[in-house]
Amino acid sequence: MSNQQENNQAKINEILTRGVAEVLPNKEGLAKLMAQKKIKVYLGIDPTGSLLTLGHSVVLRKLQQFADAGHEVILLIGNGTVRIGDPTGKDTTRPELTDEKIKENFASWQAQASKILNFNQIEIRYNGDWLDQLRLPDFIKLMAKTTYQQLIERDMFQDRIKNNLPIFTHELMYPLLQGYDSVAMDVDLEIGGTDQTFNMMMGRHLQKAYHNKEKFVLTTPIINGTDGRKMSKSYDNFVALTENPNDMFGKLMKVTDEEIITYLTLLTDVPMQQIKAMADSMLDGANPMGFKKQLAFEVTKMYHSEAKAQSAQEHFEKTVQSKEAVEELVVFESQLTALDLAKKARPEESNSNLRRIIEQGGLQLNSQKLTDPSMIINIKKGDKLKVGKRAIFTIS
Repeated sequence: MSNQQENNQAKINEILTRGVAEVLPNKEGLAKLMAQKKIKVYLGIDPTGSLLTLGHSVVLRKLQQFADAGHEVILLIGNGTVRIGDPTGKDTTRPELTDEKIKENFASWQAQASKILNFNQIEIRYNGDWLDQLRLPDFIKLMAKTTYQQLIERDMFQDRIKNNLPIFTHELMYPLLQGYDSVAMDVDLEIGGTDQTFNMMMGRHLQKAYHNKEKFVLTTPIINGTDGRKMSKSYDNFVALTENPNDMFGKLMKVTDEEIITYLTLLTDVPMQQIKAMADSMLDGANPMGFKKQLAFEVTKMYHSEAKAQSAQEHFEKTVQSKEAVEELVVFESQLTALDLAKKARPEESNSNLRRIIEQGGLQLNSQKLTDPSMIINIKKGDKLKVGKRAIFTIS
């Protein structure tokens, strides 16, 4: 084997190993196919307007790795399937989205995802282009490719049966229609989180039934939140891709010691040899604080810049570790709305994000929470203002 072949094989192995939960039916078969040709791979998303977090970045980073390796990469917008709504473990159905709302949601999604994805390398497609064209005979043919028993195997449906909760017929169709995407695009590989394994395997089944072709499935892990619990907005244990540098660094410093190695492995490009050395050091009793700072620095650098990551680290060390309020805020007005005051302190933040911070109790004047963005505030020199977790100011 030549040096180039060895290098290509090593790159393939890295793509199929790091940040991967499972390759189905097997990694060896996919690696062999990737060595023979440029494969067609896709990731499907439902444009529901969600805030993208570091949890979402795991699968997005994996998609970009395939693009960087020269494969044919498709980002599929589920404007057809979103009208049904994947139950995703919930016991209720989703409201139907209009075409206008879908377009608006995807614009927001793309703006966030562009921090990871190079859209010049990725083809964007919409499954409504073929799902909306399915005639009744086509749909009956599709339904005939699987059985009720196969569809009802999904864990969430089994849970509903046990709890005597309804399963609507259209919900059973979701994995079938998502699976048909693989047939319509004639793909070699689909990637997604482990929560999408059932749907992706349905695509594998249908690709075999329609085209007698092998379709591989690659799943990426679901990471915990910074506190070790399931990542959730209600727990406030997530890190958004759009966080400003100080908040991104500060939130990552809240990661539990047990999650440091997982975060480094899945969210950064730090070489695995270095990560293993860190893991070994912690097992030998080394203080995790230094490794946690390296994690926070690496992630912040990826989404901002090395200079901003360095500044964020210095800000954290002064305001959190040394408890210093180092920033002054010049305010000429004696009265301002809470939103206007927050905007003066954090001009880089959008008004919508500042409203969210205020309504969640993240704006404090002299330790008093201000939760109404339109509330008129009386301000005087020397007041202490806190915006979010770590932005602390003295008004002058």
